[in-house]
Amino acid sequence: MKAFIDAFKVKEIRTRMLFLLICLVIVRIGCQIPAPGFDRDLIAYWQSQMTESLGFLNMLTGGSFSQMSIFALNIGPYISAEIIMQLLTIIIPRLEELKNDGESGRKKIAEYSRYTTVLLAVIESVAMSIGFGRSNQVAGGLKFTTIVVMTISFTAGTCFLMWLGELMTEKGIGSGISMILLINIVSTLPSDAGRLYTDRIKGQSVLNATVAIIIAAVLIVAVLILIILLQDAQRKIPVQYAKRTQGRKTLGGQSSFIPLKVNTAGVMPVIFAMAILNLPAIICGFFGVQAGEASFGRKILKLLSSQYWFDFSNGWSSFVYTFGALLYIAMLFFFAYFYTAITFNPNEVANNLKKQGGFLPGVRPGTPTANYLKGVLNYVIVIGAFMLMVIALLPIICSGVFNARLSFGGTSLIIIAGVIVESMRQVEGMMKERHYKGFLNDSLN
Repeated sequence: MKAFIDAFKVKEIRTRMLFLLICLVIVRIGCQIPAPGFDRDLIAYWQSQMTESLGFLNMLTGGSFSQMSIFALNIGPYISAEIIMQLLTIIIPRLEELKNDGESGRKKIAEYSRYTTVLLAVIESVAMSIGFGRSNQVAGGLKFTTIVVMTISFTAGTCFLMWLGELMTEKGIGSGISMILLINIVSTLPSDAGRLYTDRIKGQSVLNATVAIIIAAVLIVAVLILIILLQDAQRKIPVQYAKRTQGRKTLGGQSSFIPLKVNTAGVMPVIFAMAILNLPAIICGFFGVQAGEASFGRKILKLLSSQYWFDFSNGWSSFVYTFGALLYIAMLFFFAYFYTAITFNPNEVANNLKKQGGFLPGVRPGTPTANYLKGVLNYVIVIGAFMLMVIALLPIICSGVFNARLSFGGTSLIIIAGVIVESMRQVEGMMKERHYKGFLNDSLN
């Protein structure tokens, strides 16, 4: 708290904080403005039919999806576009050259990401408009003019958030896109707390209510501790630089290290895995198909929905759907390896070390260094993915065992903790920079 107060005393940081606050207020106001073409009564019905799978999507959009606001798509298309561009930089040599071309190349890739965002937003908007029109969720039904208006509204909302997020990154604190995602998740916490109070505390005996509060508090504290440990954990690989003589000067000879984060992929494996598992239910939800209805296809939807995992209420008949969690775990580990592979290239790191005269003690430069880094990375990924699995599954297990349905869980807490920690580090860096500047100015005077 003292660090926050000290930072707020600095005019530059205070201005950035106030700008960030104003932008976040604009985001929340936009999430409440309904898109044209939707009837209020139909929106209320849609909210009552919201499933667990759609609840996950609604949480990431800060409730704007259930409200069918102009920000219904939110920053989802932008995040998808960023991931697509990261994949294409591996496949397309020209993009890889731009990536390694410094600031100008990164600006060009960012421009391509914006175009991809608009394209994805248009495709998703058209799909949502047609889906809701067929299910009579839109006033007037499925009409061409209605589809065009809704597509323009949703796409414009996403483009505005994309522009606002980049502006927040430039003139605010932290990553603007991450801040938008953070405020979306935080905005759903009060309603989740109210739902938890209604389901597990209200009308219960003092003993049951106390037990529920203790369990919820212990769960949140345990998950937060694991998240903090996971965020800061890293494997340091020592690097030694060879000495070389340049004129009368001797350069190099110093020691350093390569920091490999234990959670190299961040929260992306959880988001990818949950999004893919929820995709069939989201598509079926547009056409009025619910997971709870009796048929083979609908039982598959129950298997893919975390809402039905670890449920012992009806014995084996209800617990059998928990096998869907095994698929979730497998996807977590797969995406942890996959996302790390596209963001960290051991061959590139080994080549850069060789060019700079660096080497790992006891390991030859070049290919042996790359192989060593791959081995260490594989070991680290397993540990990080396992901890990520524990964090993601703990709330789901408690939700199934105690029947306390919440739209947030380990994923939300990881995002919240990660964004706050990174923002605080940026503020600390700005404070240190100001301190150094002041020290240098005083010494010059």
